[in-house]
Amino acid sequence: MAYASFSYSRSTAVRVCLGLSLTGLAVFITLYYHYLQDPVFHQNAYALLTTVVVLRSMHTMEVTLRPKWRHSTEEDRLARQKKGLPVPTKERQHYENVRDQKTLKTMWFMVAYGLSMFLGGFLIWGMDNVFCSEIRRMRRTVGLPWGIFLEGHGWWHIMTGIGAYLYITWGIWLRHCLNNRQEEYHLRWAHFWQIPEVIRTSGGSSENGVSRAKKST
Repeated sequence: MAYASFSYSRSTAVRVCLGLSLTGLAVFITLYYHYLQDPVFHQNAYALLTTVVVLRSMHTMEVTLRPKWRHSTEEDRLARQKKGLPVPTKERQHYENVRDQKTLKTMWFMVAYGLSMFLGGFLIWGMDNVFCSEIRRMRRTVGLPWGIFLEGHGWWHIMTGIGAYLYITWGIWLRHCLNNRQEEYHLRWAHFWQIPEVIRTSGGSSENGVSRAKKST
């Protein structure tokens, strides 16, 4: 994901250097973790890489879709028109701005939801580590099947997995937007408790890049 986030629209030379650098970083983290045998180092390295990639994707999302950041307001259109530059029609620009603003709203909800699941999973995992003995006694007292709900490590896997899936889906959708293919693909996500997916648009199945079953969040 780091490579995909930072290599987009870069030259071949930059992509090669980036790929080699990330490979070297991965090897360094692996070997140093093997030397230290300290899980905290591995966790911090993962958290740092994830934070950098997510922030980069947020920045890319904003400058790509937010009309004022990509200079797609009516004032920008008129200014380019005065300079004799090619411009879209007022109606077309308005349509694209509304489409992308709705897409941006749904993307931000997806980001917030994914981060909440991811960080919530880490919080539960941390509490499970701190209060391990007490929680184990509670599980034994409650017994099966309800004791399963007190398996903090299990919830960590489930919640971070959901968060990672949401991030990957967001990244796929964002890549289609970067490639100006919003009309060809849309997000199908009727309710937040369902699994979102990016699918190819068939005739009339989407509006403004979002499935009609979920026009806004």
